[in-house]
This record gives sequence, structure tokens and C-alpha cells, in this order.
Amino acid sequence: MATRVIGAAGLARDLGRWRDPETDGDERRPHRPAYLALAEAIRLLIHDGRAPLGVALPSERDLAATLGVSRTTITSTYSLLREHGYLISRQGSRSTVALPPSIQHDGARPARGIMALMAQPELPTIDMTYAAMSAPPELHDAYSVALQGIPAYLGTHGMDPVGVLALREALARRYTARGLPTEPDQILVTLGAQHGLRLLLNVLTSPAARVLIDHPSYPNAIEAIRDVGARPIPVPLRPEFPSAGWDLEGLRSTARQTAASLAYLVPDFNNPTGLLLDADGRAELAAIARDTRMTIVVDESMRDLNLSDDDMPPPVAAFAKGSEIITIGSASKSFWGGLRVGWVRTNQALITKLLGIRATVDLGTPVMDQLATVHLLENAEPILDRRRAQLRAQRATLLAALAEELPDWHTAPGAGGMSVWAQLPSPVSTALAATAPNHGVLLAAGPRFGVQGAFERFIRLPFTHPEADLRLAVKSIAAAYTALTPRAADPLQPLTCY
Repeated sequence: MATRVIGAAGLARDLGRWRDPETDGDERRPHRPAYLALAEAIRLLIHDGRAPLGVALPSERDLAATLGVSRTTITSTYSLLREHGYLISRQGSRSTVALPPSIQHDGARPARGIMALMAQPELPTIDMTYAAMSAPPELHDAYSVALQGIPAYLGTHGMDPVGVLALREALARRYTARGLPTEPDQILVTLGAQHGLRLLLNVLTSPAARVLIDHPSYPNAIEAIRDVGARPIPVPLRPEFPSAGWDLEGLRSTARQTAASLAYLVPDFNNPTGLLLDADGRAELAAIARDTRMTIVVDESMRDLNLSDDDMPPPVAAFAKGSEIITIGSASKSFWGGLRVGWVRTNQALITKLLGIRATVDLGTPVMDQLATVHLLENAEPILDRRRAQLRAQRATLLAALAEELPDWHTAPGAGGMSVWAQLPSPVSTALAATAPNHGVLLAAGPRFGVQGAFERFIRLPFTHPEADLRLAVKSIAAAYTALTPRAADPLQPLTCY
């Protein structure tokens, strides 16, 4: 298969104002040669996952024309990156992105998972590795109602792999109200969205298949893709441009170059960035799926957590003309993580295939949990309004604490979700997560949300804890950041040319 290539226009867009001279107060630093400034800018894109490993950079001629520099400048830039291990060249092939051997990473998966970070430390800690809220008071009422309704099911064996009709009808009504006409037989109830994704991967992928993902994305989804033998292919997001966070042209190009038949995307408040894809982008996403003959699995787990004043766009599947868009959802983020109820919305033919796979894994979602979810969905808006208000207040507290304790960190809050994707001045995310438990806080390092060692300059900070805990957590993070060795805390050392 041909090597995937970053387009010159896309690379130029991500480089931004790479030629601007650096300033220190009102004094300009010494002028840097253009090739050195460009090499440093490309290197940062590599560290941030914006130029994925194994992808080829544009040809020297194309990039020179796009950036308006001489071809000699591009040649010198690529040579310097190659010298420092950021490009690999093979005879007869394009130069592809790499990381130097001195930078420890595992191209298959991060060395330490989130669960490893959750080992009990010696000090009491605030656990910032998860983004989930405690249960609302209404959950008790939901189970009380479910208990009253359970007698109707006790005369059966209680194992329904499709899901109880009352829940499928409630979900179908919600989709229809959002502009996506849906029948109950288009719904398969699962044990959460993650369970639904795994069933879909088992049916729709094969070993070594390419699956396109947002970059960054939900860590457990990345692991699920790997566990079925498929290969996650990153398409970088641009959190600094909330109105254009998805590179849809890059997605189209990547789908064509990799011949990917499946994508897993989170356009409804991406986890961890909180980005929301607008209606025009959703229409284009559906068109990309049709044009490239690629099925897109859209994860709507965060859909109810809109923290902006804007109305939600229609579901991505509302723009589909066939079965190119599959939707998965969950009650866990909206109501409670312990409520293991999710669903897949798709066509009946695919549901039949999913049921064939499901019989080898489990025999259905607990009836009590399904009935409780029906009650929560029927009374959702007051619950969700209160939870959204709570999340807005907690997010404001987190951002204020970060501005005070870590003013050199950069945050670009998304339109919703449960977390802030914070950019550090230096690539020390893993080191910070490793030392943070000694200061009373557990963190999930940035590389957990990507592939190929990306996102060492980022960390996800959930705002699902009470405000007092969030302020304390940020103080602890600041102490851990300060405690890093001077070398670890320094910004990226500039490339040296001899």
C-alpha cells in the first residue's frame, strides 16, 4: 500500500506563523535561518501528534511553493530533521516522520495504561484519571420505578440480547425528536458504548484493517481497535481552531490513501478536547463516508453535555443517505458511570450480525438497568440541565485555578464534555503523571489519548470533581510540575546545526 502523505497545504496550515521572530519582552531574539525555524516548527507538530509517525511529508517542490520559500530551504529543513532522527529516508521513497531513538515511546501502545496509574499511592489522592460524575439523586427513583416494573419480566428467562422494547422505543423517540427518524428495531441495547463499539469492530474489521480515529481520542476505543488486530490511523484535530477542529479534507485524503473501510469518530464533544462538529461539517462527514465507501462509527456518549449557549446540530446519521453512519450512545456520561446501558443505532441487517457475535460474549443487558434508564430518559431534561450547570461551574473553577497556578499552560476549552485538554510548555506529560501521585493527584498522561508516542505536551484534566477538590488538584499538579527535574521541565531544546 502506498505511503500516506501529508498535503503541503495542510502542513502549511498547521505550521501557522512559523517564520515570526521570537520575542522576549520588547527585544527580538537573534534571527534564525528560515530552515532552522521551519525544522523546529515541524518537530513540534511531530511531538504533538499533528504529523503522525510513518506519514510522509510533502515533496520539497510542493512545500517550497506552498510556503513561498526556496527549495534549498526545504532541502536543508528535511536534512536537519533527518539528522536529528525526525525523518527516515529510504532510497526510492519519500521521507517519513519518526521519533529519535533517544525519545522513549512504544509505537504500538503507551508503556503505562490508566489502570497502572491508579495504583494506590501512599498519600490520599484526587483521582483525575477518569471523566465521570457521581449519580444524580433521581437514580434512586429510577431504580424504584424499575423495581415496580420488573414483575412483567419475571415470567420470562430475562435474557434479551436485543434489549427491552420500552427502552428501544424511548431511544427511538429521542433520535426522531433530534431529526433522525428511528424505529425501535434499529436499536440494539448494549452494556455501554464501549461494548457496542467492540461488537461493531468484531463484525466490521479484520486483522491489519485500518480504522481512522480522531487524534486525540478516547483511550479505551484505541485499545479496542488494537485488540481486534486492527490498526488505528490518526487524523489530527485542531483544538486551537474550535470552529474548524476537524480536518475534513485530511480525513477524506487519509481514507483514500489508506483504503480504510471504517472510522471511529467523536464529533459530539470529542474526548478529551470537548470539540463539537457543526452541521455543515456533519454533512461533509457523511459525504466523505459515501465517497470513500467507508463506514463511520459515531460515538455520541458525550452528546448530552453541551456547555455552550448554542443549539446542538442534528445527529451525523441524519445526513446519511444509506447505512454509512452507525451511531453508538450511552447512559453512563449523562447519568452515571455505574449504569452500564448503551446502544447501537443502525440497520436491521447489521443488528442481526451483531447479535450473532454477541451470543459469544454475553446474553443481554440487565433488565433492571434498562428499565431504570427508561425512567431517566423520560425525565432527562431537568436532570441534564442541573448536571450541565454543575459542569459549567466546575469547569470555570478548574480554568481559574490553572490560570493562577500554571499561567504558562495553555487551555482551549471545548463546547462541552467533561474535560479540558491542556497544553504544557514542554513535553513532560508522562513524567508529570509519574510524579503526580507523590503530590496527591493521579493523572492520565497525554500519550494515552493518542498513538505513536504523541501528546507529550498535553494532559487531560477532567472537571467532574467538586470545586474544592479541583482547586486542590491543580495546586498538587503545580507542585508536581515544579518538582520535575530542570531538564524535564525545560521547553524542547532547539535543534542544533553545525
